Amino acid sequence: MMRRVVVTGMGALTPIGNNLAAYLEGLKQGESGAAPITQFDASAFKTRFACEVKNFNAEDFIDRREARRLDRFTQFALVTAAEALRDSGLDLDKIDKRRTGVIWASGIGGLATLEKEIEDHALSGGPPRHSPFLIPKMIADIAAGQISIQYGFMGINYATLSACASSAHAIMNAFDYIRMGRADIIVTGGSEATITKTAVGGFNSMKALSERNDDYKTASRPFDKDRDGFVLGEGAGALVLEEYEHARRRGARIYAEIVGAGATADAYHITAPHPEGTGVILVMSLALQDAGLQPTDIDYINVHGTSTPLGDVAELKAIGAVFGEHAYSLNISSTKSMTGHLLGAAGAVEAIASILAIYYDFIPPTINHFTDDPEIDPRFNLTFNHAQYRPVRAAMSNTFGFGGHNASLVFKKYVS
Repeated sequence: MMRRVVVTGMGALTPIGNNLAAYLEGLKQGESGAAPITQFDASAFKTRFACEVKNFNAEDFIDRREARRLDRFTQFALVTAAEALRDSGLDLDKIDKRRTGVIWASGIGGLATLEKEIEDHALSGGPPRHSPFLIPKMIADIAAGQISIQYGFMGINYATLSACASSAHAIMNAFDYIRMGRADIIVTGGSEATITKTAVGGFNSMKALSERNDDYKTASRPFDKDRDGFVLGEGAGALVLEEYEHARRRGARIYAEIVGAGATADAYHITAPHPEGTGVILVMSLALQDAGLQPTDIDYINVHGTSTPLGDVAELKAIGAVFGEHAYSLNISSTKSMTGHLLGAAGAVEAIASILAIYYDFIPPTINHFTDDPEIDPRFNLTFNHAQYRPVRAAMSNTFGFGGHNASLVFKKYVS
């Protein structure tokens, strides 16, 4: 018999809030995290703005010497994991650390470290003098390793990597390990810090990014007729998943229960979604089946919704196919309109938004909507521009990645 799994702690570091409470407020207020890029001189780039984490100083949280040995994405991971563990109320001296693990994601890892190392050394013309910390700073799995080292967690420990679906897959795997009895507690989520010349230049060359430099605050426009690409974001989201009886015995506060997950492939194209959304139809159907829920049980879908011309329409077609008439009764929103696209961290940050929606009975908005798209059925409630308040019994969070990777997570309101 599968064990129940609940969410008992969360941490967030996002372009609209540097902790869980600030993120919640940013979601309720419909804030935009977009601003001119500060991490490098972007004046020569087609896109000169992004959704950066603001006013972040790693040394406020991590010893200065240690912080210098960590890429920004790992710094984000440690900060949000610490917040989630504090939020969970776990007494780390009393848990079985052999049954406590970490499954963490990053879609790209330490790109900034690699880029700087190449600029500083490989292109200098002299003999190569690479830092001994280059490799351990750069590799995508190092965040999971650093969290386990920090707390002495000796259970399952690895990274998932599936582009923008990476942290949704991490959460799914953590859910599976706990419900199958292989762990009691897993810290899971994802972090990304790729607002770099290489990333912006690469995404620009793909024509994936918005180039709305004169109106950057409203550049992320999911479902709007004039959307022109996504806005690159950075940050992290951490969740403490815990076996239900373990959480109940210690009197834990439970945000929500995770009840289902699905994973599929489009098997279609390296970057473009399947135009009919066949892989997305399958992944949502599998997640509902795994959760033991009917489409009518879902009140909110946090969609992938990147603000790209093809992707937004394909996802809504898939929702219509899976949910039928109920698709027009539930709320749909893309929180990427506020945070930008956090790539490998998107699944975790958006799962947290979905859980907060359940816990506080509100729907985060899709901001920056100005013009209806004639290709989108107007009967969908896309929660435009302002948060809406309603009971949320269950929510689905969708995340898709380049390569055709699809992941859907289902959470429901906790009932003892």
